[in-house]
Amino acid sequence: MKKALLSAILVFIIVSAFSGNGKDSIEKWSYHFQFTGIMQGHPAFSAPYSGQNSLSPERENAFSVTSTLFLGRKLWKGASFYFNPEIAGGKGISSALGVAGFTNGECFRIGDPSPALYLARAFIRQNIAIGKNEKQSTDADVNQLGGEKVPSSRITITAGKFSIADVYDCNSYSHDARAQFMNWALMSNGAWDYPANTRGYTYGIILELIKPTWAVRVSETMVPKKANGSDMDVNISQARGETIELEKDFKIKEHKGAIRVLAFRNLSRAGNYEKSISLYKSGVDTSLNVNTDTIYGGQKYGLGINIEQELTKDIGIFARAGWNDGKTATWVFTEIDLSASIGLNIRGRKWKRPDDIIGIAGLMNGISNEHVDFLNFGGYGFIIGDGKLTHYGAETIGEVYYNCQINKSLWLTADYQYVQNPAYNADRGPVHVWAIRGHVEF
Repeated sequence: MKKALLSAILVFIIVSAFSGNGKDSIEKWSYHFQFTGIMQGHPAFSAPYSGQNSLSPERENAFSVTSTLFLGRKLWKGASFYFNPEIAGGKGISSALGVAGFTNGECFRIGDPSPALYLARAFIRQNIAIGKNEKQSTDADVNQLGGEKVPSSRITITAGKFSIADVYDCNSYSHDARAQFMNWALMSNGAWDYPANTRGYTYGIILELIKPTWAVRVSETMVPKKANGSDMDVNISQARGETIELEKDFKIKEHKGAIRVLAFRNLSRAGNYEKSISLYKSGVDTSLNVNTDTIYGGQKYGLGINIEQELTKDIGIFARAGWNDGKTATWVFTEIDLSASIGLNIRGRKWKRPDDIIGIAGLMNGISNEHVDFLNFGGYGFIIGDGKLTHYGAETIGEVYYNCQINKSLWLTADYQYVQNPAYNADRGPVHVWAIRGHVEF
């Protein structure tokens, strides 16, 4: 796998070196690069007990790193192919366990922290014009060819391997852990158990109907064989993720805004909280295992809303809210059944740093009564579980960051998060989490 990826990169570099484009022409080849390193830690905090999935109450720090090469090639009219080899290494604090709204969106729940090379994305995107309409010229960007004439009214088909979060639940102010907020529940809607493997990628197809001021997108994608797994379940008749989103763009006094409403349904082998408790009480199965059920039939569904609004050229606000049924175990993203967040971004034009950004946000996560009972009986999900949950409390998190642009390609960020009731446990915490982030892109 590694040799194949390295060979593909070498071929791309050689070919692109001999395929120059004029300044105003449509790009035939596209290549971009990013590197992100995050050092994060917390001081010791109060915790009368801990379980196998607890955030460590001892002082700790951890380093995570990702590096991605974004390659693109124009195919035929309206079509392009994108290929993203990626390297990830390091880990999150406590191996990314013990906080449902985890504090580092760049790390994964993988036991081996050594750097690993893998294929993040490999997909084809086709744009089909609807009628005669204006065409917009695109800027060169990550997984986007520069100078391409894209119809303002179109059908867009994306098929292959990708991150579904690249297309759904987008938000101008709170979506990118490499440049904005780092918390998982600010990066995406925490209650959306979005289909992906442990690194955040899946296989499938996305269909979008895009008009100048609104859009509708639907998708069918794969889910893993087990909770937080790397291997995807090929039995798509029994295991899959279905997602739909409606988006409406608008302006208030010439300032851009958008509202997005999302609905999802995942089918998998996820266990049921009440069933697991019942089996535990009867003595038939005392494992309380909801992460590797051998029987299909698990169904999780939910809704989300996502709003953003520009107030001035330098200030924007956002809000999200999400809910899922909370009866079937989380299978992919994180163990949140209810989530709400609000925040704002401020550009540094007032202090003559127009490319610097300050972000301030607060969020609250919750879980269903069935989920509370399961944890209190000593059950474990794949990210939280302290061995018991005697005193439940909503997981409340505040985050503030300052992102400073050093030069055209380098950004440094200082970040602080306050976590109250980590993993919904009022007996533990609060936790003060600090981070320094370096990000390079070109």
